[in-house]
Amino acid sequence: MTRLLTSAALAALMLTAAPAMAQDDAALDSRGEKVNQLIVYGEDSCPASAPGEITVCARKPEEERYRIPLPLRGIDQPQAEAWSNKVQAYETVGAFGSLSCSPVGAGGSLGCTQQLIDKAYADRDNGSEIRFGELIAAEREKRLSTIDADAAEQQGRVEEAEKAYFEQRQRQEAEQDAAEAAGKAPLPKVQ
Repeated sequence: MTRLLTSAALAALMLTAAPAMAQDDAALDSRGEKVNQLIVYGEDSCPASAPGEITVCARKPEEERYRIPLPLRGIDQPQAEAWSNKVQAYETVGAFGSLSCSPVGAGGSLGCTQQLIDKAYADRDNGSEIRFGELIAAEREKRLSTIDADAAEQQGRVEEAEKAYFEQRQRQEAEQDAAEAAGKAPLPKVQ
């Protein structure tokens, strides 16, 4: 019975993970930017971001390079399970009906989905894994901080070019007026 429940939970988890895997292949975030998430070890350098993409590197110690990731170490060992979890499993024996996660009763299977969702949230909240979302937000903030300075610099160059253009035009008009006043042939106007 336990194997059946475990198999059902694993199958449900794989089905819910399929859309997420498809999104990872695209490597685009909600804003349509390409995001490159890497884990680097020791003193390895983080590759530079290409235009139109954000590269985020999470650094781990050199000792972790060839080790099994921390969340996967010792998962299948029965000794790793807390005694309170075993007792809780015995308390649910005989539970049936709606939202009970059992094959008995109407709507019993509906509780399995809720248990998977609750477990996923608990794993995410208590996980010690790298939070790429925070790293991406920091990188995006760093990029956005330079936009104002770049825009001000570009605006300064444009205003300087406009000023030089208008000064040249005024000089030419003054020269043309002076030439007409002196009786000389007018100079052609610059467009």
